[in-house]
Amino acid sequence: MTEILFYHLTESTLDEALPGLVERSLGRGWRVAIQTVSEERRDALDNLLWTFSDTSFVAHGTDLEPYPEHQPVLLTVTENNANGATVRFLVEGAAIDRAGDYERLVVMFDGHDQAQLETARAQWKAFKAEGHDLTYWQQTSDRRWERKA
Repeated sequence: MTEILFYHLTESTLDEALPGLVERSLGRGWRVAIQTVSEERRDALDNLLWTFSDTSFVAHGTDLEPYPEHQPVLLTVTENNANGATVRFLVEGAAIDRAGDYERLVVMFDGHDQAQLETARAQWKAFKAEGHDLTYWQQTSDRRWERKA
């Protein structure tokens, strides 16, 4: 079964938290897909991953570019696994039908957005019913992740 981690953003934004988690995934040798709910959000994250730090960037591509299979990180609006990712980030309500195709799914949602909260709750129930290994992480006031379930 797939290991599925729910990350409940309460103190920082997705833009602040995502790059570090992606860097850690790459550091473990994993290929990553990041699925967004819209092309606009995909394009904003495309820019973010090049510019989030003065000393670092995350090499990546989007599903609009040729040769997605060569990308260590692929930003997409579809469920396709064009880069052969083993880890998939579902952000801001993005959904996938075939969670079992991945070693790990990371569901990131904004705790201040009611629609994202409701989507995450529904995803938790569905993934649990499928028998996946679920964990729930919430930010502390100092922006660290604390396992809650």
